[in-house]
Amino acid sequence: MILVTGGTGLVGAHLLLHLIESRSIGSEKIRAIYREAKSIEKTKNLFHLYKKPHLFDAIEWIQADITDVPALEKAFEGIDSVYHCAALISFDPKDENLIRKTNIEGTANIVNFCIANAIKKLCYMSSIAALGDLASHEKVITEETEWNPEKPHSDYAISKYGAEMEIWRGQQEGLQVIILNPGVIIGPGFWEQGSGQLFMKVKKGMSFYTLGSSGFVAVTDVVRIATQLMKSEIQNESFTLIAKNIIFRDILNSIADTLLVKRPAIHAKPLFMKICWKIDWILSNIFMQKRQLTSAIAKASYSKNEYSNEKITTALNTEFLDIHQYIKEISNL
Repeated sequence: MILVTGGTGLVGAHLLLHLIESRSIGSEKIRAIYREAKSIEKTKNLFHLYKKPHLFDAIEWIQADITDVPALEKAFEGIDSVYHCAALISFDPKDENLIRKTNIEGTANIVNFCIANAIKKLCYMSSIAALGDLASHEKVITEETEWNPEKPHSDYAISKYGAEMEIWRGQQEGLQVIILNPGVIIGPGFWEQGSGQLFMKVKKGMSFYTLGSSGFVAVTDVVRIATQLMKSEIQNESFTLIAKNIIFRDILNSIADTLLVKRPAIHAKPLFMKICWKIDWILSNIFMQKRQLTSAIAKASYSKNEYSNEKITTALNTEFLDIHQYIKEISNL
């Protein structure tokens, strides 16, 4: 039986759909964990979005939290392989303790249960945020780029890096593992969170753009590659998953063109972004509200990072979907 954590999120929900669609008659059953019953509706709605609601009933749901050890004991009963997609994504400094508890301690729990239950293979969904920092002589970030603890990192990046250390600990104790480092994941059905918020903001009339860049990837490519690696003989490796390095302005323009709305027209330069995040900090403290723009987000918006997907394209001889075309496709769902 396969266990999927984070099955009510963008990647986990698409992974569940992909696993069910691609399984053969009599193949492994699929179990997913959830924290609140209402969150399951997000996954159910995704199955409806793809017009495949009949496949949803193939999932065995069990209530658990990756930080709740007693609940995980039941979740791991009869499990052979694990896709660990659960994580807390936040760039608000106020969430530091919760992020570390969820992403690092929660992953440590998953690793411990995998070892205790002799799990065949564990796939961990990390992030390009956990990849290393370029040295002065380097230009492209790869799986071999070293993490520099002396450089500033967001709490989220630190938590994902810490979680990867737990995965490698499991590998040293005999667990077969795969770590995936996807870029900004584009996908439908979860418009109120993650990259889905870009679509919502552009639709409402987003005015500003930045000229920073990052690696982008379609969620369908992420789950396809994850399952291919889990079925392969490849083990104890990490892979960067990006289709292409793209300027944020160009992503926003593609979304705007697809939604038939006005493109963001004002260039938000680095100084402007720095002023904005400081104003946001002041307002969040005055009105006791959650941060909308942090220093980490502001910095990422104008940082020009370039990532390499050479390792995964070589390992699986695979190609990635064109992100601009994919944006058009999912906008019509």
